Amino acid sequence: MNIYVGNLNYRVKEEELQQVMEDYGTVISTKIITDRDTGRSKGFGFVEMENDDEATNAINELNGAEFAGRTMVVKEARPRA
Repeated sequence: MNIYVGNLNYRVKEEELQQVMEDYGTVISTKIITDRDTGRSKGFGFVEMENDDEATNAINELNGAEFAGRTMVVKEARPRA
């Protein structure tokens, strides 16, 4: 399952986000979206997890949780329109 993680602190690195998500299951990939021109984080990213049950549990536990001083928004990612 692909998970959207929003409202991230701009200083959060992909490795840190992956560590948080690994508490809930196997993480396949982690990607924090960056600005094309500046290379600075846009404050959101995507995490792909192997098991849908683990991913759903991570969403339920982490949505609204505080991480690096910000309240995260965590939900299932929707495909691009």
